[in-house]
Amino acid sequence: MIVPDRAPTTPARPVRTVLIGFGHGGRVFHAPLLHHDPRFDLAVVVTGSLERQDAARAAYPDAVVVPGLDEALQAVPDVELAVIATPNATHAALASAALSRGLHVVVDKPLVVRSDDGERLMREARAVQRLLVPFHNRRWDGDFLAVRSMIGSGQLGRVRVFESAMDSWKPTITKQWKREAGPGDGGGVLYDLGPHLIDQALALFGPATAVFAELRRDRRGAVADDNVFLVLQHAAGVTSHLHAGTLVPQARPRFRVTGDAGLTIDGTDPQEALLGAGVAPSEIPATANSRSEREGPRGLLGRDGDTEPILIGPGAYTSFYAGLASAIDGTGPVPVPAEDALAAVRIIEQVHASFPLLPPS
Repeated sequence: MIVPDRAPTTPARPVRTVLIGFGHGGRVFHAPLLHHDPRFDLAVVVTGSLERQDAARAAYPDAVVVPGLDEALQAVPDVELAVIATPNATHAALASAALSRGLHVVVDKPLVVRSDDGERLMREARAVQRLLVPFHNRRWDGDFLAVRSMIGSGQLGRVRVFESAMDSWKPTITKQWKREAGPGDGGGVLYDLGPHLIDQALALFGPATAVFAELRRDRRGAVADDNVFLVLQHAAGVTSHLHAGTLVPQARPRFRVTGDAGLTIDGTDPQEALLGAGVAPSEIPATANSRSEREGPRGLLGRDGDTEPILIGPGAYTSFYAGLASAIDGTGPVPVPAEDALAAVRIIEQVHASFPLLPPS
């Protein structure tokens, strides 16, 4: 079932928020979603880049823009929530610093690079009675919501194999930290896209173990994996085949589910592209629906010789912060439990420990 984009209601006092990081994640995802929801006040943006400081001031003139967390809390001492959207290796230390200052914390994926850091953060959050919430926004992709709904309704019967791919053609590594970070620093596509792919598989079919993985370095100058094929065996009996690649000229289907009936979904959820183009979160459902009507069905359901096209509805990234607002005021659960993100990190650790990184071809 697609989670609706709840109509926000203005609270008596919105949650004052500091956004740490204004790269792609902070600028495209978190800042627009926070700004859209009147239950949050994007009060401070932290970035050390002068160029990004200028961009943040231009986009959010009511927010204070500073280079560090200490300066943020001095400028706006009543901040309640920190949202961390920085390079992977910095997540654990920044989350710990924010918790120690009494803030609720949202951390972009991966929650941490090392699972023991995640366990420590969970203990710290419990000790100060604050929320620690991973931003696994792909749970609200429209295509994933469609897959989840069809499995839950029994339309696919008994599922045997789940295939999921996030492919792209990016022959150049543009971000400096991604050029330099090895797996030990959270570098590589397994730490980048793996948390989404693994989290979706675990959300659908429960606990799993990695039984096979192929990790490749295909791009010139890569120091970490940029192409991954991962096989998970779920305790429930389903096998997941997960692909992530950055040098793929022809993308595989986004999802293929094999059961008593089959489901194939091509293409990608449009929310990231629309947010990046400046479309307001509140306008995304209508824009996505209009695009779907123009481009036609992305899904195909049934068996060969007896299939029907499936229109994929819009996703709902706004549901993450709607759920977070309810969790903060005590009226609902967290949108994504930290334990779920930690399960994905443990699988990533298992893969890196068990399967070699192949040299460039």
